[in-house]
Amino acid sequence: MTTVSPLRQALDDLLGKVVIVTGGGRGLGRAIAEGFVAEGCRVAIIGRDRETLEHAAAEMGSKVLPCPADIADEDQVAALCATVRDRWGRIDVLVNNAGVNPFYKRAEHTDHREWQQIIDVNLTGVFFACKHAGRVMLDQGAGSIVNITSVAAKVALDRTTAYCAAKAGVERMTAELGFEWARRGVRVNAVGPGYFATDLTEGLRENEALAEKITARTPMGRFGRPDELVGACLFLASDAAGYVTGSTLMVDGGWTAC
Repeated sequence: MTTVSPLRQALDDLLGKVVIVTGGGRGLGRAIAEGFVAEGCRVAIIGRDRETLEHAAAEMGSKVLPCPADIADEDQVAALCATVRDRWGRIDVLVNNAGVNPFYKRAEHTDHREWQQIIDVNLTGVFFACKHAGRVMLDQGAGSIVNITSVAAKVALDRTTAYCAAKAGVERMTAELGFEWARRGVRVNAVGPGYFATDLTEGLRENEALAEKITARTPMGRFGRPDELVGACLFLASDAAGYVTGSTLMVDGGWTAC
């Protein structure tokens, strides 16, 4: 008789689930989307660049639905959640991965427009997605939300005041929603990555001094691989984490351990 481990059974139960991944067309978001597709999920990938989304969806297969939208626009977020629900009948998992950090400035040189852009995408947009996907999940009486935060939610990073503030806000919002929705069948957790090797960090990794600074600060001494974030998302989305809500799982090579 073959015995199936509880973890494997929980992951097998993801088969057929409907998943939304914001920022799913590239980088960590694409790796996360591919991980859910590999478990047999139907996945809607969200982003502002239609061409990037359609290219990613074509490569990932017929179970992937490209949904161009700006998560900082509540009307667009509400519409995309309605589109996914109408297409597949439900929303089981939301991974809030979309984020931006385009400015590397000291606080005293950050203008209001720059501050607002980072807050709008990294914090307000996450709230919009939680709100509208969460409504569907609450009506179902079941669902799991995984918010992608950062080491920036817990420690100071040079010249990233708005980004740190936004990610810290997401972490506290995760705890609050986990508390609010715990008895209504919807779990809300977060994953906090450190520095990963993606196309978005390519310039950083090519700068020898900055790359050395980051790897020296990371106890594991290297950048993470995108696939090393996927398992944490699958775990929190699955029934293997059925008694976990309001928590943040750090996947940072030990960055926040010291």
